Amino acid sequence: MAAPLYSTTATSTGDGRAGGRVVTDDGLLDVTLAIPASMGGPGGATNPEQLFAAGWSSCFHSALKMVAAQRKTPVEQSTVSAEVHLGRTDEGGLVLGAALHVHIGGGIAQGLAEELVAAAHAVCPYSLATRGNVSVTLTTTVG
Repeated sequence: MAAPLYSTTATSTGDGRAGGRVVTDDGLLDVTLAIPASMGGPGGATNPEQLFAAGWSSCFHSALKMVAAQRKTPVEQSTVSAEVHLGRTDEGGLVLGAALHVHIGGGIAQGLAEELVAAAHAVCPYSLATRGNVSVTLTTTVG
C-alpha cells in the first residue's frame, strides 16, 4: 500500500461495548458505549455497529458522488443509509451483515442509478474492506 493519505487512532477503554469509552486521537469523537437494550444491555449510548454504520454510509455517499461526477451525471437529493446487523453464526460466534439503502432524487433513471451504486460499491474503501467478509445487500431507489 502507498503512503496513507490520512490516519487516525481511536482508543477504547473500560469494558468495551459494555459501558466503555472510545476517544479519537484528536478528541473530536469521544463517546460512551453501551450494549443495546435489544441485546439485553442498558442502551442509552452508542455502540460499535452504529459507529460502523455511520462511517460506511458517509464513505459510500462520497464514493457515489465521486463516480457520478466522473461520469458527469448529476446526483441530487441523494441519501445513503447503512444498516449494520450483528448476528450469530451457526457455531455461536458473532458476525456482521449489512444493507446499504441508496436513494437518488432528481429524476435519474433506475438503471443508471443502479449502475452508479454498483460503481460506488466497487470503489468505496468500506465496501472493499468488507468484501468477502460481510454479507451486503444493495438497494437503490429513485424519485
